[in-house]
Amino acid sequence: MPLTDEPQIRVILLDIEGTTTPINFVYQTLFPYASRKLKSFLRERRQDTEIRALLKDLRAQHELDERAGLQPPAWPGAEEPQLRSIIAYGQWLIARDSKCTPLKSLQGKIWQQGFASGELRGEVYPDVPIAFERWRRQKRIICIYSSGSVLAQQLLFRTTDSGDLTSYITAFFDTRVGAKSEMASYKKIAASLSHVPQQFLFISDAVKEVEAAQSAGMQVLLCERNSSASSPATTGAVISNFDSVLVD
Repeated sequence: MPLTDEPQIRVILLDIEGTTTPINFVYQTLFPYASRKLKSFLRERRQDTEIRALLKDLRAQHELDERAGLQPPAWPGAEEPQLRSIIAYGQWLIARDSKCTPLKSLQGKIWQQGFASGELRGEVYPDVPIAFERWRRQKRIICIYSSGSVLAQQLLFRTTDSGDLTSYITAFFDTRVGAKSEMASYKKIAASLSHVPQQFLFISDAVKEVEAAQSAGMQVLLCERNSSASSPATTGAVISNFDSVLVD
């Protein structure tokens, strides 16, 4: 596994979906759960101050989607029809795998109830806890960057079959930093941790994310768990698991 400068790497920045966690868990467990529970959650919590703020942000996103010609479900004004339209819009966003921040925050709140009740449990690949232990032993910093909310990330890693993995993780980043396909997002993350980008190793299954991180100056690895992705021309470093990443 070729890396430019392994000794220089102080921070390991990880994607979740398809990298630490099976894609099927996200699309066949988490997303359907959020879509299924959206109605009951909003009926119960829509008057909460935090949820009201999220719904306001969701309304702004709805207007953006309308202006973009995406034809989202309508958003009437009367309260009960409005609730039905919010549910329909939320489910529409989930079906489109939207990365918009208010949706991700709302999903995180719904999943929080599922994790608390035991209906949901986090899932990671078996090599992940082993790699976390190895990297901590090397005194390297482990961070997560996902389009899912920070809350959702924490819940996932806290409830795995391998136990609570959050003790290994120094920081969590979501779309409030910026889009994962934008170079500026990775520069912001580096600055927030007071390290230069060259001291980071970013691992993801998404080519555009890998290219953006590399453009920011980070070392990168493309993670092809199922050998279905195409390696970007800008990096020849491709892995299928974490077993060979920064070994002792």
